Amino acid sequence: STFLLYFVLFDLQVHGIVRRSSSFNTGRIEHLYKNPQAHIEGNMKLHYGDLTDSTCLVKIINEVKPTEIYNLGAQSHVKISFDLAEYTADVDGVGTLRLLDAIKTCGLINSVKFYQASTSELFGKVQEIPQKETTPFYPRSPYGAAKLYAYWIVVNFREAYNLFAVNGILFNHESPRRGANFVTRKISRSVAKIHLGQLDCFSLGNLDAKRDWGHARDYVEAMWLMLQTDEPEDFVIATGEVHSVREFVEKSFKHIGKTIVWEGKNENEVGRCKETGKIHVTVNHKYYRPTEVDFLQGDCTKARQKLNWKPRVTFDELVREMVDADVELMKNNPNA
Repeated sequence: STFLLYFVLFDLQVHGIVRRSSSFNTGRIEHLYKNPQAHIEGNMKLHYGDLTDSTCLVKIINEVKPTEIYNLGAQSHVKISFDLAEYTADVDGVGTLRLLDAIKTCGLINSVKFYQASTSELFGKVQEIPQKETTPFYPRSPYGAAKLYAYWIVVNFREAYNLFAVNGILFNHESPRRGANFVTRKISRSVAKIHLGQLDCFSLGNLDAKRDWGHARDYVEAMWLMLQTDEPEDFVIATGEVHSVREFVEKSFKHIGKTIVWEGKNENEVGRCKETGKIHVTVNHKYYRPTEVDFLQGDCTKARQKLNWKPRVTFDELVREMVDADVELMKNNPNA
């Protein structure tokens, strides 16, 4: 969702945009309802809208008159962006322009602070290691290319209209609320199911892709801090540590008492449990991207110095939290 935040006296009210669906699709934020069972709103109010509909954005922003806008709305799955390239460009790229234009149309340029969710995928085929705010961009997917447009249109509105607008170039941020079709959550869910005897084996793509993984909780704090500064600036948010998909798998299984031993090469590689001899992980080429991003590592020195921000959750703690959360989830709802 795209979240519009504003303050009323001393009470924080959160307004969000949610796309219309035939079923409730607010599972990851249901704990924010005053009454989750009845979907009764408290300090959070949801509006039906879409980043492809400029009219609804103008209407909502004009009604809410927020002081802070966090644009977290996107088609954010990199692999899927190759299949839905035009839609990804419309939502992730032009959608950002629609939001900025809506702010301008509503006459809120001087009263709104705008946060744009940029991404480490902007760096793609990395031009230097580690990547920081001055590293040249080289996106390697329709998702990255769409986000590149969004990045520069935010800079343009900041410079052309003096809008307080910032880009948060966030490296991978995970949590138990991560979508089930993203690799970290796919791993934690599958490992949980194997632990509970609900699954024997699952498939992944590039096991050797390396990412700078942090916890979403830490990164959301950084997003907020960016809008509390005196002058708008863009920031890289990252841990500075790099781990492979293979390592995420190994640590997830280790947490449930299994040791994964790798056998074979490339698409024939499998992950076998040392204790039982069972194959739990296979490789499937359909999960590979047409153009791979092999290595991303962020340098958050600027955020440390100017925002006094640093990550608190370690990689090991993140993996354990995600696996534990999915074990509990699958115990109560094996079909989740």
